[in-house]
Amino acid sequence: MQRGSAPPLYLVDLPGYGYARGGDAAASEFLRLTEAYFSRQETPIATILLVDSRHPGLASDMEAWAWLKAQKRPSGVVGTKVDKLTRAERARNTRQLESLFDVPVLLVSVQDGDGLEQLWKLIARLPNPTAA
Repeated sequence: MQRGSAPPLYLVDLPGYGYARGGDAAASEFLRLTEAYFSRQETPIATILLVDSRHPGLASDMEAWAWLKAQKRPSGVVGTKVDKLTRAERARNTRQLESLFDVPVLLVSVQDGDGLEQLWKLIARLPNPTAA
């Protein structure tokens, strides 16, 4: 393919897994919609789970990660809101997140830009079987 002719990369931000707090019925509907999205022919090739780096190990994050891993596609974890952590908390929470998810975890902050360049590099390395 010529430069610039690669198919577009689509980034989809699903509603926060932890925000499906409307009771069992809402959580069930959220799961149904998510499963329907991921079962489409144009299914995403790779996924990135965004978690709040201030709260490692939330049950909803761990459930989402287990579900993503069961989908058998490349997945990664990005910790958000790192600007709200001290340097010591960043180090401790990074270790804890990496231990919980068993993958390297990139910490980012939209507020001060920490980690955003690395995030774009990570996204650029995601598998894209439609590119030649």
